[in-house]
Amino acid sequence: MEILSQMWSLLGLLTVLQNILPTQLLSLLHSFYESLQDLFSPYSYFEIPEFNGYCGVDVNDLYRHVNLYLNSVNPSATCRRLTLSRSKSSNRISFTVAPNQTVGDTFKKHHLSWTHHIETVQDSLEEKRSFTLKLPKRHRLTLLSPYLHHVTAKAEEFERISRERRLFTNNGHGSYESGWSSIPFRHPSTFETLALELDLKQQLMDDLKAFSEGKEFYHKIGRAWKRGYLLHGPPGSGKSSLIAAMANFLHYDVYDLELSKVTDNSELRALLIQTTNRSIIVIEDIDCSIDLTGDRLMKINRRSSKCTNKKNRNPTGVDNGEDNGRVTLSGLLNFTDGLWSCCGEERIIIFTTNHRDNVDPALVRCGRMDVHVSLGTCGMHAFKALVKNYLGIDSHALFDVVESCIRTGGGLTPAQIGEILLRNRKDADVAVKSVVSAMQAKILGADVEGMEKEYDDVAKEESMEFQDNWEERFGEGKKRKEGCYSWERKVKLFVRLKSLTKSDSGRRGV
Repeated sequence: MEILSQMWSLLGLLTVLQNILPTQLLSLLHSFYESLQDLFSPYSYFEIPEFNGYCGVDVNDLYRHVNLYLNSVNPSATCRRLTLSRSKSSNRISFTVAPNQTVGDTFKKHHLSWTHHIETVQDSLEEKRSFTLKLPKRHRLTLLSPYLHHVTAKAEEFERISRERRLFTNNGHGSYESGWSSIPFRHPSTFETLALELDLKQQLMDDLKAFSEGKEFYHKIGRAWKRGYLLHGPPGSGKSSLIAAMANFLHYDVYDLELSKVTDNSELRALLIQTTNRSIIVIEDIDCSIDLTGDRLMKINRRSSKCTNKKNRNPTGVDNGEDNGRVTLSGLLNFTDGLWSCCGEERIIIFTTNHRDNVDPALVRCGRMDVHVSLGTCGMHAFKALVKNYLGIDSHALFDVVESCIRTGGGLTPAQIGEILLRNRKDADVAVKSVVSAMQAKILGADVEGMEKEYDDVAKEESMEFQDNWEERFGEGKKRKEGCYSWERKVKLFVRLKSLTKSDSGRRGV
């Protein structure tokens, strides 16, 4: 009791002194006390305010990075109180350290901590926010700079992953301030759900990862930090889905460039300048967008015309084949690999085409399109991925038959298989048997509607519907190919596949 009474007496004395002593003297005594505390404390303290200077206008970027960094490390494990928030455009829950709460951290086997301070400004509704970093005084010179660099790198990575991605398209006004309009990019395609062979999928993921982490390497070798991909294959082979999976894998924005809306090369350069870093620039159907492949022929004809004019002493000398008012092959080459292509970093340029041979060789050479990806019919791994996605099964008794059909030339594109599985998704057996019927029909290349009716009673309705629309969907389903199998060989092959299907079904209890 005596000790408590003495403490109360001391507090009373301090209160009296605080009311009697001048404010300047109290401030001086407080500063002296903090200096003594810092002198004998084993820790150093660094304050990071929300704004630079005293005006409260210039935002301190380091404060924002600290806030993002604490979100990335999930401070809930070491902090007792957190403020949770979520924006309308994202499902991610953001953490904010509550006022005067401390979060612990570890860096190079040293223990550090962050304290979030929020003070109300006197006679104002504004708040003064800051973070205080506490670290060991003995190692502050060796820890401070690397640790802040680590915080900034982690914050930028977290911001890139968590921010809302956008899908841009050019609006036909590329020469103005903004030639792009955008919507949120929420395509669900990922490499996990992509119908692609395992080796190719892994190669693409490794290449994309190496590119995204290759900033120092590209600067070291003196190359612009960009990479080109050419995706070619028949319609429905999954080119657009692969682009979406790449964007989701890297967390990049997507710029879908419509060349038919671009008036000339100057507007094309303006659109390139307006794109951001960490983005994918896509030009789909490069051989159909504009007439680029005919540029070289036009130039040759133009030169011949000039020579003829000179011989005939044409006084006008007018060249009707000028490239004014349109995008040319030269302009597109400069867009992908010229000096203007270096105006940003960490960009991927993707061309897609259904017919690779129709694309000008200058567009697809190494250095412009570094990676050529051939997409076609599904292999067995891609087929299993589609069955897993649509039907939710990992195996089926007819998988061996499907593999035999694929090896024999009955492979279908992911879009074709996906359409069959989607229509029959309520019954896995019917879905897989319908795919087998379609593959067998492709192998025969003839009108096998009557034989497919006999093939399976369960898939009767689906098979008839599929055959009625076969020519419309697949183009060559019922066309006979000259110089291929004779009719007798086709019938024998169908009987062999049919017997294999029935024997496998009976053996596995289907």
